[in-house]
Amino acid sequence: MDPFTEKEGARIAKQHDQLCSWLCDAAYPLWSTRGVDPAGGFHERLAQNGEPLAEPRRSRVNPRQAYCFAVAPSLGWRGGTTALVKHGLDYWVARYRRPDGLYRTLVNADGSPRDDRALLYDQAFGLLAFNVSAVGEARAERERQALELHGAVMKHLKRSGPGFESGVPPTLPLQSNPHMHFFEAALAGCEVCSESTLWKRLADDIAELALSKFIDPASGALREFFDADWNPAPGIEGRIVEPGHQFEWAWLLLRWGGAKHARARAAALKLIEVGERHGVRNGLAINSLLDDFAPHDAGARLWPQTERLKAAAIAARLTGEAKYVSMAASAADGLMRYLDCPIPGLWRDRIDAAGQVVDEPAPASSFYHLVAAVAEISALARMG
Repeated sequence: MDPFTEKEGARIAKQHDQLCSWLCDAAYPLWSTRGVDPAGGFHERLAQNGEPLAEPRRSRVNPRQAYCFAVAPSLGWRGGTTALVKHGLDYWVARYRRPDGLYRTLVNADGSPRDDRALLYDQAFGLLAFNVSAVGEARAERERQALELHGAVMKHLKRSGPGFESGVPPTLPLQSNPHMHFFEAALAGCEVCSESTLWKRLADDIAELALSKFIDPASGALREFFDADWNPAPGIEGRIVEPGHQFEWAWLLLRWGGAKHARARAAALKLIEVGERHGVRNGLAINSLLDDFAPHDAGARLWPQTERLKAAAIAARLTGEAKYVSMAASAADGLMRYLDCPIPGLWRDRIDAAGQVVDEPAPASSFYHLVAAVAEISALARMG
């Protein structure tokens, strides 16, 4: 089935051209210069005048930015990507790696340790960056680093039952979100690494945990927080449903199951339905709902817009249904509202519940979401 009408095909093609031009002509040039600290690693945020801020740096920023530059050639940018990836990952290993092989969550602007906890979330992005950049001359080194980190995670964060602790030291509630990024890293390992069986096993285990525990069987919605037995956490935390994560998990489950796994496909399309029907207000995916689908946080950060676009684009390609093309086009329109900045290549992170853009610096961590969204609309546009 051809999902495109002539009008929708032209609309997607135009949005694709706009987003690719923004990415390759503005964002990559800006973040490969202003966003790079010559002393090592990547800056946490850029002010809206393009200047970096001297502030503590979260662990996730370095592997996320390395991921962005690793996939840049496939999206049409021809800058010095190999050196940029090495710059970020070398700094991450040097400044964030703990003696136990896990990576701390925060350092000061000068690279000195600030928060020595090791979060599953941060390890997942390290694995994603190591796996995606395991190509060319760096292949053997990156595969070795990925396997070492995988071993450390399995040793220190794997629970006796299904799933992983959220960090070291372990705390409750347990969380679905870091498992989602661990799932993404495993899928990347399946695609590029020689140890694909190891990564496939990990991806399969996390997919099963999502299908059996994270997703509520009655509503089809995916929850965020859980008790020690993977039941919804007590109180408000256990009721939180994030539209952005409905879309993001749907994108991953469709990548994992595709046309072959009927259960995953059905669950993913239901997640998209939940997110689209209940979580989109005035053309934007809002931050969070409760399990009765009442708004919990009606503000709209940038990243849920990218996940809405990614989920719609992959669903359109796999199902051939026109409604997902229309959804992708709507998501792209919403996303571009965040890219209207004084300096091209920056972005706004938040639009508040009243629909007002919040004037604040651009977090580097959002680049990862934007790059993946452009990749998905590119794949969709090629169908038109």
